[in-house]
Amino acid sequence: MNRTLYSVLFHLGLPIIALRLWLRSRKAPAYAQRVSERFARRLPRMQRGGIWVHAVSVGESIAAAPMIRELLTRYPQLPITITCMTPTGSERIRSMFADEPRVQHCYLPYDFPWAASRFLNHIQPRLGVIMETELWPNHIHQCAKRGIPIVVANARLSERSARGYGRFAKLTRPMLAEVNLFAVQTQAEAQRFLDLGARPECVVVTGSIKFDLTIDPALLERATQLRAEWQTTERPVWIAASTHAGEDEIVLAAHRQLLATHPDALLMLVPRHPERFNSVFELCEQQGFAAVRRSTSQSVTSSTSVLLGDTMGELLFLYALADIAFVGGSLVPNGGHNLLEPAALAKPVLSGTHLFNFLEIAALLRNAGALEEVSDAASLSMGVQRLIEQPQLVRTMTDAGLGVIKANQGAMQRLLEGIGRLTR
Repeated sequence: MNRTLYSVLFHLGLPIIALRLWLRSRKAPAYAQRVSERFARRLPRMQRGGIWVHAVSVGESIAAAPMIRELLTRYPQLPITITCMTPTGSERIRSMFADEPRVQHCYLPYDFPWAASRFLNHIQPRLGVIMETELWPNHIHQCAKRGIPIVVANARLSERSARGYGRFAKLTRPMLAEVNLFAVQTQAEAQRFLDLGARPECVVVTGSIKFDLTIDPALLERATQLRAEWQTTERPVWIAASTHAGEDEIVLAAHRQLLATHPDALLMLVPRHPERFNSVFELCEQQGFAAVRRSTSQSVTSSTSVLLGDTMGELLFLYALADIAFVGGSLVPNGGHNLLEPAALAKPVLSGTHLFNFLEIAALLRNAGALEEVSDAASLSMGVQRLIEQPQLVRTMTDAGLGVIKANQGAMQRLLEGIGRLTR
């Protein structure tokens, strides 16, 4: 399949796109808003000639934020347009850069040639930066036609994804050849991009910018104060973060088992997607847990067993509140989520075994003794219990995690140097 056929099929898929938006809007009404932006219609008025950054959703937006702040500092004369595809990503972008007049935002239009063209004509960027591997053939081709360099930042490509791209070589090889810089996380991923058609001179192993995470000391101070207000300084507190459908039941079963030996334990349960907040809270109540919602600002008391993290943009703070962190998306075959955030906050890290989106990072943490993998409610409960009862093990794991992060920092600087070469 070449790009022409791809575009024809994309147009034929318009009814499916509309149906998908409608179905999503039933769970998350924000999907029914700003639909015109997704077709490059009624785009907000924007400053032109700056840097365009695409971060598909919340995780990529958070990962991109330090890079965007560096770009704002390094290029004080340039506006930055940030695009995403999801309402939660949009909300996060707006909250992170609410006070920055040079940052502008809209949804990225769907990958129709005419929509990509209209979008680029509207913002006229000097450079495009795509976070991780959100590659759209028509957007990239329209950039190449206009001489707009494209950077794929913090690029990652799993073996499974590479096989998928490889099945459509007539589409993906020309697309990858039009990208000016792949700032790739690992050598193995670099080779996959090369095998698929990326130009060798355009592929650079920079490492993951997620290692360059910095923690605001004020965040830790706020967490300490809130633990004191909740009177949980002496209570064991653990977090199950970024959980997906099918994991919450496992986590709650693990918590129930943990309460048999540590009846004062507090679980902070944080679903990945906001459309699941209500159903997960109902699940907690149905299973008989004394639960409160973070969004209500209701205080945690001695009788509270579960705190539902149903707010946006607070995950780092919730990690800071915890003693032990479990990172979700990993007990079900979703591929896992960012293991480095709790490690950077000096928390011992647990996860499931489905980590195909973070194989290299997981291997580094596992080999250093900073990560323990579990497979079910029983092993999760035992893992949390062991960490509660063995403070020396906690210190060993947290020191190891901080060591891995420190040893692998520098990707941000290498990425910015690559961007600098393309903006001269």
